[in-house]
Amino acid sequence: MHRHRTSLDTHKEIKGRLQDLANKETAEILQRFFKTGAGEYGEGDVFIGIKVPPLRKMAAEFQHTPLKIVRALLKSRIHEERTLALMILVRQFGRADESMQKQIYEFYLAHTMFINNWDLVDGSAPYILGPFLWKRDRKQLHAFAGSASLWERRIAIISTFYFIRQNDFDDALRIAERLLADEHDLIHKAVGWMLREIGKRNVEVEESFLKLHCRTMPRTTLRYAIERFPESKRKKYLLAKI
Repeated sequence: MHRHRTSLDTHKEIKGRLQDLANKETAEILQRFFKTGAGEYGEGDVFIGIKVPPLRKMAAEFQHTPLKIVRALLKSRIHEERTLALMILVRQFGRADESMQKQIYEFYLAHTMFINNWDLVDGSAPYILGPFLWKRDRKQLHAFAGSASLWERRIAIISTFYFIRQNDFDDALRIAERLLADEHDLIHKAVGWMLREIGKRNVEVEESFLKLHCRTMPRTTLRYAIERFPESKRKKYLLAKI
């Protein structure tokens, strides 16, 4: 007779499978790429060296994993376990009914301290927070925009990517404006990226924002925002002759 499979079995199997995929050389490259050194934004993060495609494959295989195990993975010090947890959550959210979506949304909000690198934010916030808040009050994102946590601030702006894709730019622009004074390069890049995404859909909206702020916004934000502009127009913005 087969013993009933417990959640502990599933957790152990997932951890074992990830260890089988681990690669020391890849881990060293990822540690550098994600700035895990002392004083860097990813300080102390631990990589075991698994690239994204095998993690996606595992997320599909383990997409029905209960939230209890997803939580254990998300609380792991190993980056790839947190990545896998969020990939599973995104898959579950996309297939969930409204009450389960609400549960996943609340779970996400309760665990932002573990969503603590830019790839983790970018791979989850626009696919969970964005769609959940699409027809709801978005004050949570504005609260995150004022957070002391770099990652919650990035969640705030990157979640608006979902709205931008629906040609709804208002919250993205308001959060972008609020984050223009942010000190962190990862926020400068994220804001510039979202402004560029707005421009892909409505260049007039992007340019009216840029004309207002291009003289004072961080240089990185401006460069990201104008990346797709013709060379002559880019130069005008960079020289603030607009």
